[in-house]
Amino acid sequence: MLTRREALAVAAATLPLVAGAAEPELKLATFEVEVTPPIGHPCMGGGIAPVKEIIDPLYAHGLIFLGAGQPLAIVCVDWCEIRNGAYDLWRESIAKAIGTMRERVLVNANHQHDAPIADVEAQKLLEEQKSGAAICDLAFLDKAVTRVAKAAKDALATAQPLTHVGIGQAKVEKVASNRRYLSDGKPFYNRMSATRDETIRAAEEGTIDPYLKALSFWNGDKALAVLHSYSTHPMSYYGRGGATADFVGMARRHRQAALPGTRMLYASGCSGNTTAGKYNNGATENRAVLAGRMHEGMKAAWEATKKHPIQLSFRSAPMALEPRKSKGFSTDELMARLKTGPRPFDKCLAALGLSWKRRCEAGQPVDVPLLDFGVAQYLLMPAESYVEFQLAAQELRPDSFVVVAGYGECGPGYIPIERAWKENDGNLSDWCWVAEGSEARMRAAMAKVLKS
Repeated sequence: MLTRREALAVAAATLPLVAGAAEPELKLATFEVEVTPPIGHPCMGGGIAPVKEIIDPLYAHGLIFLGAGQPLAIVCVDWCEIRNGAYDLWRESIAKAIGTMRERVLVNANHQHDAPIADVEAQKLLEEQKSGAAICDLAFLDKAVTRVAKAAKDALATAQPLTHVGIGQAKVEKVASNRRYLSDGKPFYNRMSATRDETIRAAEEGTIDPYLKALSFWNGDKALAVLHSYSTHPMSYYGRGGATADFVGMARRHRQAALPGTRMLYASGCSGNTTAGKYNNGATENRAVLAGRMHEGMKAAWEATKKHPIQLSFRSAPMALEPRKSKGFSTDELMARLKTGPRPFDKCLAALGLSWKRRCEAGQPVDVPLLDFGVAQYLLMPAESYVEFQLAAQELRPDSFVVVAGYGECGPGYIPIERAWKENDGNLSDWCWVAEGSEARMRAAMAKVLKS
């Protein structure tokens, strides 16, 4: 039997609406809000140096769709992760501001590491234990979310007619590679965002999605916004205390300068196991090089764009992911690590694990939402989903243009395919809080919303 919340989510999957005289007119509002953390704020949940300088500001970019039942929103945030209660805070605050339900607010983090992680429960656990460690500043979180919600509400007054959706894609050359590669027939998973070992960089590219996809939204011949998405960890180098949107943010800024009257957004795809490691040794000058390659992909996708009359409907599937059960991940073990971990970051990891575990035990599922534009779909997947899920989503609708974003509800951490467990993927040592068997649940949820 469905819970009240699940029933509301199903009810929210309203009948599709097509822009035209017989139906309510579709409109689009856009907004941009700076959400740069203050000096001293933790980065990557306390795992690397805190903010010492602002290299470039971090933003939340938003789209609000009106005229298809209750408002729908896409919000792309230049933060590392937004998790658990913090994720609810973002969605509920924006939903209240624009007059909708939180399930209809699709928030994703872009996962730059020199940026905040927000997890209310985990931070409170650290404070309750007087641990001396910190994941995020809760006062800053509240202020940032309040600003974003206000900007979303204010944007409603500027909404313009929405008549068409544009679809375009292009290959991005020499950016993404898979963490997994083979050496003498044996799999390894140690290709990081910055990989200095030339032998590892020389290995095959591995499984990636080579295409950057662009969804554009039009009022007649006027492009109102373009949302770009590509699967890779978005870091060139990090951990030195410089808050930044890194090379994907730089590429986005270049496109904004080229088309100043059109709102530019970027959403990281399912990138848990994709990085720039094959093409990046961590040299500072590589940030601009990678940004240039991303920008070329964005530009080519724009030039390949074809417009279509827009339809708009919404679907969402609740998905229950089980908390990890392996050694070191029980409640008692995590609490002991929180209290006595040898490093502050050990305590942060334990708090993050406990926060997710409590969420699972409370019975709150992860939402898997989809905006259906007729010829194209925008699907939001949770956390550090592996790229294979993105490819699987596209295979489920080979007749359509499926754009997949990752890093929605980030509480689970890495969500691997089953092969990774069997091959002892090194990513799964600590930043993975889901149990084996998650792949089947992910595939079932994707199929439900994509095939409905």
